[in-house]
Amino acid sequence: MESLTWVDGALEIIDQTQLPDHSLTLRLTSVADLREAIATLRLRGAPALGLAGAWGTALACREAGSPLDSRYPERVRGLALELARARPTAVNLAWGVEQVLASLSGLEPGRWTAEACVTAARLHEADRAAGRAMSAAGADLLHAGGRYLTHCNAGPLATSGVGTALGVLLEGHRRGLDFEVLVDETRPLLQGARLTTLELQQAGIRVRLITDSMAAFAMQRLGVDGVFIGADRIALNGDTANKIGSYGLALAAKAHGVPFRVVAPLSTIDGQCPDGRAIPIEERDAAELLGYGPLRWAPAGTAAWNPAFDVVPAELIQDIVTEQGLLSAPFPGAIRKALAEPAIRTRTVQGVQDEV
Repeated sequence: MESLTWVDGALEIIDQTQLPDHSLTLRLTSVADLREAIATLRLRGAPALGLAGAWGTALACREAGSPLDSRYPERVRGLALELARARPTAVNLAWGVEQVLASLSGLEPGRWTAEACVTAARLHEADRAAGRAMSAAGADLLHAGGRYLTHCNAGPLATSGVGTALGVLLEGHRRGLDFEVLVDETRPLLQGARLTTLELQQAGIRVRLITDSMAAFAMQRLGVDGVFIGADRIALNGDTANKIGSYGLALAAKAHGVPFRVVAPLSTIDGQCPDGRAIPIEERDAAELLGYGPLRWAPAGTAAWNPAFDVVPAELIQDIVTEQGLLSAPFPGAIRKALAEPAIRTRTVQGVQDEV
């Protein structure tokens, strides 16, 4: 399943809210359409959102009017920034916008659409390559007969390739290792139950679904050999924001001596964010906690708090698996060294993050 593809001037995505029962492809031709798809989680997953930011900026170039109009650059930037605000915690979204806007600097506006598409396509292929590299590095940590636990969805649907955390498990299976995966259902929107189980079943990997609140007991009674999660933003000190429930999972892993690992591309590291306290946390509509789809289980008028993410402190993380391999504690030095590589473009374009 390709989470997103660029076809004839539009972005085609799998509507992830319809899975696993229906496979529906949406064709998005405007920034507004793409922003709505991101906000409603029809398209989700940090690496995929980075590509959505890149291709969405190409859409902005197409719909901003005539490049001969003096206001054209301003309109392109306005549309791109509107897109970047759709999910505030996921740094990859703004990062994808930034990469394309940077590539347009100094070019005649008439060349912007073509150049935006070239840059987005380059980032798309780089994401596939990063997924392969991360998966290979992480799979070296697996062993036959093991039992591993994952949270939310960090597989092909969250990226353009094999995935991040789930990519590690898929690569281990490809190498012939036999193991079991426990999948947190992941409240409140059940990405683990709906998406991760689907991807693992399609790959032929043994999988058992558990509620989020069962994870600690599973470590105690069943035994877990490692936890692998993705990330939506990583601070310079290694603090990591991921889907709500990740922090509690890390605490349980620490208590039971279970290795807890984050798998994410270097584009997920926010070079302007010193630690987890500076990571903006998206709060979503309380209605998501009161039921699912047409079903409602809480009384009308019930107040609810619905942060979409939490932050795992760096001291609870054993390794961060990236396309450059494993980053291990102390994370600040390891992260800064990784970001210093010439091929890694993680610097913020002046003003974009501030405006987002």
